[in-house]
Amino acid sequence: MRNRLIVSILATAVSTVLMPAIFARSPNPSNDATSAPAAGTRDLSGVWIYDHYHPAIFPKGTTPPFTAWGEARFKAADTMSNDPNLGCLPHGVPRIMMVPLPIEIFQTPNRVLIEQESLNEIRQIYMTRPHRPDPDPSYNGDSIGKWEGNVLVVDTTGFNDITWLDHVGLPHSDQLHVIERIQRVDHNTLRDDITIDDPKAYTKTWTTSQSYKLQPDWELQEYVCERNHYEYHPQK
Repeated sequence: MRNRLIVSILATAVSTVLMPAIFARSPNPSNDATSAPAAGTRDLSGVWIYDHYHPAIFPKGTTPPFTAWGEARFKAADTMSNDPNLGCLPHGVPRIMMVPLPIEIFQTPNRVLIEQESLNEIRQIYMTRPHRPDPDPSYNGDSIGKWEGNVLVVDTTGFNDITWLDHVGLPHSDQLHVIERIQRVDHNTLRDDITIDDPKAYTKTWTTSQSYKLQPDWELQEYVCERNHYEYHPQK
């Protein structure tokens, strides 16, 4: 059932070269739903799957508030030639949270770790330090977090400008600043409210929201990225 779900979701997505291994899922006793925390807690741990996948994250029927630079980058985006995923590159933020494959969240006193089955990426959210004063620009940026009540507020900066925000080519620059508010809204539902601020690509900030469903019997599996027959041409 799990593998049929993944195949169905991926069939609706834009073409990528990210190919999951196909093996049966084994039960994961550590994620037993009877012992999982309820809504209103600071425990986000567990395996989650993207709910109601959409390749574009900007509201349907509306136009992103592009700057001239942002609009030019968007028009040049081609999912068949210059999608960074064709080069097996990291997804970037927030796209790493929007892949239609499971994620698993782990919490420690100093960090929240989000493991993504796709590319086997691990996103680290540092809970006890500020942003690095001079970050080396990276695909997923530098993420720091804090709790506001039962909401995990994640602040991410320090990006390069290579990745896309979503799966259809929504661009960003190295000035991107992402704020996420992640919370467990009920026992089986996680929500990530995302604010995008990038004055080089957009004339104003804008927001989107994604939700995830708990999968207590799932475990993440090995994932292999292959270039297949595509030729990746980075955007200039």
